[in-house]
Formats: sequence, C-alpha cells, structure tokens
Amino acid sequence: MEVGAESFARCLPRLRRRILRAAFVALDMEFTGLHSTSLQNNEPSLFDSPAERYVKARQSVQRFTPVQLGKCGSDTERDFPRYVVHSYNFFLFPSTLGIRDVEFTFSASSIQFLSHYGFDFNKFLKDGIPYMNEVQEKTLKQHLLAGTWKVCSTNCADRDVLKKAIDEVTSWITAAKEEDTMILQELNGYHMLEVQLVLRQALKNVWTEPLGDKKIMVKKVSPEHRQLLENSPYDPCQKKLILLSARGFTNLFQILVKAKKPLVGHNMLMDLMHLHDKFYRPLPESYEEFKRNIHNLFPVIIDTKTVTKSVQKKCLFPRVSGLLDVYAVLCSSNLNPKGPPCPVIALASGCSRYAEKKSPHEAGYDAFLCGSVLLMSAHLLLCRSTDGAVDAEPSFSQYLTVLAEHVNKVNFIRGGVSSINLSGEDAPCRHPPALVVHVRGWPGLTERQIYQEFKARCRFDVRRLSKNQFILLSNKHKHVRLVLRDYRHHPHLQVSVYRHWRHSPSVNCLLQ
Repeated sequence: MEVGAESFARCLPRLRRRILRAAFVALDMEFTGLHSTSLQNNEPSLFDSPAERYVKARQSVQRFTPVQLGKCGSDTERDFPRYVVHSYNFFLFPSTLGIRDVEFTFSASSIQFLSHYGFDFNKFLKDGIPYMNEVQEKTLKQHLLAGTWKVCSTNCADRDVLKKAIDEVTSWITAAKEEDTMILQELNGYHMLEVQLVLRQALKNVWTEPLGDKKIMVKKVSPEHRQLLENSPYDPCQKKLILLSARGFTNLFQILVKAKKPLVGHNMLMDLMHLHDKFYRPLPESYEEFKRNIHNLFPVIIDTKTVTKSVQKKCLFPRVSGLLDVYAVLCSSNLNPKGPPCPVIALASGCSRYAEKKSPHEAGYDAFLCGSVLLMSAHLLLCRSTDGAVDAEPSFSQYLTVLAEHVNKVNFIRGGVSSINLSGEDAPCRHPPALVVHVRGWPGLTERQIYQEFKARCRFDVRRLSKNQFILLSNKHKHVRLVLRDYRHHPHLQVSVYRHWRHSPSVNCLLQ
C-alpha cells in the first residue's frame, strides 16, 4: 500500500493500531545516495574499524536523504497459525516548513538504480511526507512562538500552487466586502496547510478554513474579528497542529519508538543511521554514543543478513547474498523436508500486489521480504535446535529465543568486524591472513596502482605500509592463495604473508 503526504494523516491512527498489534516491524529504506564519492577515502574498506566506518558513513548520511521507507508489520492470528502482513510504502520529502531550507545530494548511480527498478520520482517530489528531527522541531517551535516562521519550499510545483492561490485571493479581496467568502480548490496534502499559513501571514484581513475535499474557504474579516478567530481553540492552524503536520512521518517514528517492537532489517546499518539523523537527532560524532542512542530507541534489533549468514553455516543452505535470492531459497520445500512446515505468511488484502508481482528495491516489498526471511530463518534454526521436535504452532517468542545470539548484531560490510554489537563490545572479524607486497625496481607506485594490478585477478583492499611496501586485505581465502601462487616469481612484486613482528614499521624501528 502506497502512502504519501495527502493520505498520511488519515492513515496514522490505523498505522498506530497495527504497530501495537504486530509481533515485529520490518523496515527498509531507499536513498538518494549511499557513499559520497566527493569525499576523499570515503569508500568502505576491509581496514576500517567500526568507528572509522561510522565516520565515513556519517558523512554520507549527512549528504543524502531517504526517498522511500517501507514498513511491514506482521500480526499473528489466534484462530489460525499464520502471520498476516501489512506492508506500506511511504514516500518521504524533508519538511519545508521552517526557518532553514534543507539541502541534500543526489548520486547519479543511485538515481539510475532506482529508476531501473521503477521508482516514481514524481511521488517523491510532489507527495513526499515531510519529516524533521528534534533539533529542527525545536527551531520551528521557537519561530512559531516568535511569529518568524516561513515556508522554505523551492519546489517549482509548490511555488506554483502558492503563487496561484495568492493571486486568486489578492484579485478577489480588493472588491470583496467583510464576511464575503471565496473557495480555493484542488489543494492536497501539505498544500492545505501551507496555503493557509502564507495567506494569513500576507493578508491581515482574511481568515481561512479547510473544507475538506481539497478545498479552502477564504473569508474577508475585520482585524478585530481576525484576532478573535486566532485565539479560538477551534482554529485549524493552531501551532500544535502546524507542528503535527510539519513533523509528518516523524510522528510514526515516535510511535515505533514507544511501541518497542523488535525492529527487523537487512544490512541495516545505513537504515539505522538515517533513522537517527532524520527523525531523532543529528548523528553524534561518537560511534559509541550512536550505538547507545539506537539501543535506547530500539532495544531489540535483528538484521536478517546476520541471521542468514548463520543459517548458511548451520543448515544446508546455498550461499546467496541478495535479499530476494535468500527469500527464494527459504521458500524452497527442500530445506526442511522432515520438520514441520514454516508458518503461513499471508499478505493482507491491501498489499496483495506483492503476492502477484516481484518488486525488488521497492521499500515496502523489501520490508515484506525481510519479515518473511526472518520468520523462515527462525523456523529453520528452531527445528535444528530441537532436532525437529517443534510445536505445530511455534510462537514468535520461541523464534526470538533461537535468534537471541543475533539480536542487536548488525551486519558490517567489508570491515574489521563481522557485525556491530549495539548492546555490547564488537567482536573482531576472522579475515584471511593479510599479505605484504614488497616493490622492487618499480618506483613511485601508489595504492591505486597496486589495487589495479591485483584487480584483474581478485579484489583486495590496499594500504601503504612504507615507501616500497603495501598491505593487501581480502575476505576470501582463495584470493590469498591465488595471489601467493601467481606472484611467486614476479620480477617487481614480492608477495608474502604479513607478519607483524617482521613487517611492522614500529617494530622494525624498535629493533633498530
């Protein structure tokens, strides 16, 4: 089900009820970009510690913005052992009601990627749900109290709507008498509030009221009558209502935080960082503070990438990486032929499109895949831990028990740890041994040139060790063996396994 700014306020009470009933909530997000290439050395590297990677990712999160958020809630039915899935697609756009305009960057490759998978950029631009974090909300409150707020919309469509409304009213009001009214039509969503606020601020002798069905009534009033109306508790543009509208999707985020339901995602580090930055508070400089904040917001987080990596090791599970591929493998009946069948996962009536058509990289569909992968993986692990002696109708709490070792472990792509532990110490990753390359008779080589030299055979991350030495890191043992074999007799590059006591500059300095 798709939700934009026009329908979000109507859907919010129903969304709240479904979150409170859900066994868990799965999320997925799409962004205007992932890793900023305009920043030097911002690409993820196997040399990165979690804190170093956080610094890189933080810079990217500050530059890009989410365009779509998918939420999937799964209710358990008492009369029948199945999970009923309600999957939503929310189009998002930063709030333009505030004292400062929000700037963000587009990555050409990300936009091309989204376009390839049918993303509707018109809905993102024209009907995106506004949002703001606590700092932005505090600023808006201050300016609302001082009467110095403004609409920062630079969107051409928004400007055209505002200009048309102002032109209509200013043309009408010169000949109108007090208590005369006119109707503005074809306004939707966020425009209903923006137009009223702009008209009231620009013209001191008008009053506005929404009529529903995309219409606003404009009345010419005396200054005294206008003052009485502004102090009325029934004013549809009260400051608290303005804040509620400007917060937009942040209202749903706050419902999620209060509900404390298990939060599920796939490779979800960037998702969590954007949730923190866009809906809670700007990302802190400290990596440890970020972990504490996220753990306080969502005490139970499950990354299905971490879970499926474990399932691949413990069960007869083909090694696939993409979320859709993992889902397809888990749907196979061959994985658990002797054990009880997986729980039935049924899409609710408003979300049946996903049962008929695959929609990869649509946030709502990926959130549905995420929740399904979690349930099926947990079922496999439960069957394995009990040798197949599983209840005919296992509860979600039983699934959480077998998932306990993966709770709050977020997958860490190509880095110094295998996962980030949001509720404790990060465990080091067991990489294949590092290699050291000693360069002879080939002066002036750079890290980039060394990377290109080995790229033809396999992928290594490269870091300079000294003037003529470089360290290579790979996450695959076969790549290490291949390079050691193929470069045994290379005339310029001597490759060997890195030994700290032998190759470390600090150790060599101490020995000398």
